[in-house]
Amino acid sequence: MRAGVATEAGLAIREVSRPVPGDEQVLVKVAAAGMNRADLNAARGAGVATREALGKPIGIEWAGEIVECGKAVKNLRVGVRVMCSGSGGYADYAVADEGRTIRLDGLDIEQAAVLPLALMTAHDAVVTQGRLAEGDAVLVHGASSAVGLMAMQIARLRGASVIAATSGDSAKRDKLKPFGATLPLDPADPAWPDLLLAATGDKGANVVVDMVSGPSINSVMKASAVLGRIVNVGRLGGTKTEFDFDLHAAKRLAYVGVTFRTRSLAEIRAILERMKADLWEAVSAGKLALPIDRSVPLAEAVDAHEHMRANRHFGKIVLRP
Repeated sequence: MRAGVATEAGLAIREVSRPVPGDEQVLVKVAAAGMNRADLNAARGAGVATREALGKPIGIEWAGEIVECGKAVKNLRVGVRVMCSGSGGYADYAVADEGRTIRLDGLDIEQAAVLPLALMTAHDAVVTQGRLAEGDAVLVHGASSAVGLMAMQIARLRGASVIAATSGDSAKRDKLKPFGATLPLDPADPAWPDLLLAATGDKGANVVVDMVSGPSINSVMKASAVLGRIVNVGRLGGTKTEFDFDLHAAKRLAYVGVTFRTRSLAEIRAILERMKADLWEAVSAGKLALPIDRSVPLAEAVDAHEHMRANRHFGKIVLRP
């Protein structure tokens, strides 16, 4: 089968063996795969424990039709359309754990391919870690990312009051309001935390979903409410910086770091189940969705990676095997 695999030089399209599902896995004929920023590192074998990833398909979310089930699979069958998360989605076929697989019903296949990671990550950040309550003010820092766009929608669905959203790209910032932003902010403006404080009666954001981190953390803490919850989801702005411990202590902030890299399969299954219980009705009704920046054949995946690396996209890029 064809697949987009990791090499020392980056992503390459090659012929590889079709995977075989384990006892609790399903084999899916991939109809569409979602592209994620993590794929850019994975394509060079970076961010993995060993060099064993080289030569293997990358891609962490996809959608398609089940063609084979492991002998211990209980709730799925051949012929069912599903969306999945895991590894190896840039391929004609990919295997997924049953507990990380969701039946699609009538959901559009390309939309289904780009939703799994954003739904799980944003729900975990906003609801589980952020403990959003109705009427809370929310800040999504780095809101034009897929997780950011989904986090705003979940915050709106759950009754947030002010939804502040930062983006350093003015064109992208202009597109945030339909996804729930009530206060788009330019993070290059030193006054942006003051604008957020003013919009919240000088209280600040109760919940922060931080996709940026790096040197902006002290501004984020300034914009946060006393007893606010900051969830460190992404580190697009850097992984090391000076940290104002006095400000952190004065506001009695909870600062939570999250990543899927160190979560067990059981933890990821639980995240997915919580998300489904809270959000699947809204997803099925089309109330939670992501914009598709472009849909391209798998053969054009290398160019699509460069498009993403240059930050020219808004929303998700879809690959079609």
